[in-house]
Amino acid sequence: MRRLQQVGRLLPLFAVLALMLTGCSSDPYLSALTPKGPAAEMQLFMMKLSLYVMLFVFAVVVAIFAYVLVRYRKRKGDNSIPEQVEGNHKLEIIWTVIPFLLLIVIAVPMVSTTFTLAKDYSQDKEAVKVKVTAHQFWWEFDYPEAKIKTAQELYIPVGKKVWLELTSADVIHSFWVPGIAGKIDTNPGMKNTMWLEASEEGVFQGKCAELCGASHALMDFKVKVVSQEEFDAWVAKMSKEKPESTTDGADTALAAEGEKIFQQSCVSCHAIDGNGGKIGPDLSNYSERQTVAGFLRNDPTHTGDEAVRTENLKKNLHKWLSNPEEVKPGNLMKIGQLKPEEVDALTEYLSNLKRQ
Repeated sequence: MRRLQQVGRLLPLFAVLALMLTGCSSDPYLSALTPKGPAAEMQLFMMKLSLYVMLFVFAVVVAIFAYVLVRYRKRKGDNSIPEQVEGNHKLEIIWTVIPFLLLIVIAVPMVSTTFTLAKDYSQDKEAVKVKVTAHQFWWEFDYPEAKIKTAQELYIPVGKKVWLELTSADVIHSFWVPGIAGKIDTNPGMKNTMWLEASEEGVFQGKCAELCGASHALMDFKVKVVSQEEFDAWVAKMSKEKPESTTDGADTALAAEGEKIFQQSCVSCHAIDGNGGKIGPDLSNYSERQTVAGFLRNDPTHTGDEAVRTENLKKNLHKWLSNPEEVKPGNLMKIGQLKPEEVDALTEYLSNLKRQ
């Protein structure tokens, strides 16, 4: 019976541990525990240092506690009072100095890391500058030097500093890319800044880390880290003075009907010219997007198969256009009730839309 009671007391502890482990991710492009950039590496070092210091303190306290329990346990026939140590200056100095030294061990690298992460790269000619604006519930990325505005996918070259200037168009959000950088709030009416750098190519998951509304958990974005050559080619394609879009390879008649519907119903909020939408995201190169609505993944198992990605893109896009509120509650997608044939046409148009 006592054993059952002991097991019952441990169950809440196991439940809490299990809940904590659900936050762990095996995705190398999502976890802060597998850093892919210098900023993330510094932050992981500080997490480990703090953890090791706390474990050391915990081990010492447990050891002293166990020693006292055994050494001064009550013995049969012994009614004496153990020696009292209050007022022992030597002990008081020891348990004051040791915690102070441990704080110094944490504080010195913490201050150094904080200043390094706060370094200003706004005047660095080699750094890529991006203005980030958070919206309910999507992200806008503006490259002022290249005169490009896009949404949901932040393109950056590998191995280069990226200087971010962040704000919000509505409520408080929080920009977070666990694999390559820390997090920082985006506040309406003010600007915060940070830098990030990726040490290898890949598609990194970004999150909003501040409860911002009904679809906060769905406010994802991607950071595409590519080679310098690929980044330059992307900038050249996106920054043309007279950008043109094409739907080559699509069902021509259906895509043409979709383009007509888009021009009549969607351009009041969206754009496809890389200059940013008036209210909603810019949809340039939509056929190359990794997600629909920011979180419906077009290649959920990371197969890299273009045919699979395109098929999922069409399925996700059709689902989104059919009922945006059901997919992402609280969004500002005010398109009314489209007819099934209109949804089909728009799906064909957008899923094949790309920049020449």
